[in-house]
Amino acid sequence: MGLYDKIFKPKKLVLANGKVVEEKCSRAPLIIILIVIATWISVKVTGFSMTTLVTRIRFFFDILAQMFPPKVGYISSIWGPLFDTIKMSLLGSFVGGVLAIPFAILASSNLIKNKVVIGVVRVFLSIVRTIPTLVAALIATYIWGLGTMAGTFAIAVFTFAYVGKQLYEMIETVDMGAYEAMEAMGAGKAYSFISAIMPQVLPAYMSVCLFCFEGNVRYAAILGYVGAGGLGLILNEKIGWREYDSVGMILIVLFGTVLIIEAISHYIRKKLT
Repeated sequence: MGLYDKIFKPKKLVLANGKVVEEKCSRAPLIIILIVIATWISVKVTGFSMTTLVTRIRFFFDILAQMFPPKVGYISSIWGPLFDTIKMSLLGSFVGGVLAIPFAILASSNLIKNKVVIGVVRVFLSIVRTIPTLVAALIATYIWGLGTMAGTFAIAVFTFAYVGKQLYEMIETVDMGAYEAMEAMGAGKAYSFISAIMPQVLPAYMSVCLFCFEGNVRYAAILGYVGAGGLGLILNEKIGWREYDSVGMILIVLFGTVLIIEAISHYIRKKLT
């Protein structure tokens, strides 16, 4: 019996056949109380003020109003950074997704029996996953300088960590019968993995990579704030100069691009399943 059941003791009910059963008290009140306490602490720590939010929210709509109608003539200056953003996302997603495969294999407990290796690789993936994309891009700009190389590196790091975790969890859920049968017939581990396990995880793996690519296009659009090239560079510039009509045009083009990429990605993922 748990602590909650000791404090709020279950009700005893007598059934028609004379059997006595216990009906445990709902834990919903405790969960609600904990949520309220956590919310109150968050408000105090962050200094959140509903009054400030309500009184100053109109400034958001003032800026939004200045974005429309957008400056259509600025669209010719957007195509170059937009293609840089897409290239960063595509290359970073590809590199990160490919590099994640060997690490995912080493982190899979049904393939690797050495617990030390599994633990080290999983901790490494967790550490990499905690690095924000903007921070990775900022570090990369100190190594390779300003430009799309830094953005590509940051996206590859994020994709590597995310896909790596998803992939080793997929591998651990596969049917190992075919893999073990191929090993029993004398096939090597690498060939057995490619022939027996890869076909089982490939559709889901590709789906995760495409999902990452969708998100990476959006992430890449703000990496210019730290000098990593792409749309973020001109977006930061136009916001700094308060040229909100140009900002509106950038956001519309980005929105349209993301919609097209998501539609294509969704179509491909449906074909994979």
